[in-house]
Amino acid sequence: MRKDEIAAAQAYVRLLEATRAALADPDDAPLYIPLLASPIAEADEALRSAGLSGNEERLFSLVRALRPSLTGSER
Repeated sequence: MRKDEIAAAQAYVRLLEATRAALADPDDAPLYIPLLASPIAEADEALRSAGLSGNEERLFSLVRALRPSLTGSER
C-alpha cells in the first residue's frame, strides 16, 4: 500500500465513523449532519490524490486491509 492509498482509506474510515455518529440518534441528526462537510471534503481529496475516485473495489480492499471489522472480513 502506498502512503496516499493509506491516507485515502483512513479518510474514508473517518468519514464512515463520523456519519455513523451523526446518524446514531435520529432526533439529533439534523444538528450533526452539517459537521460531515469537512470529513467528506477530506475523503474526496484523499481519494482523488490517490487515484481512487471511482475505484471502489480498490478502496474497499484497502479499507479491509486496515480495518477488517468494518467489512465483516474478520469472520
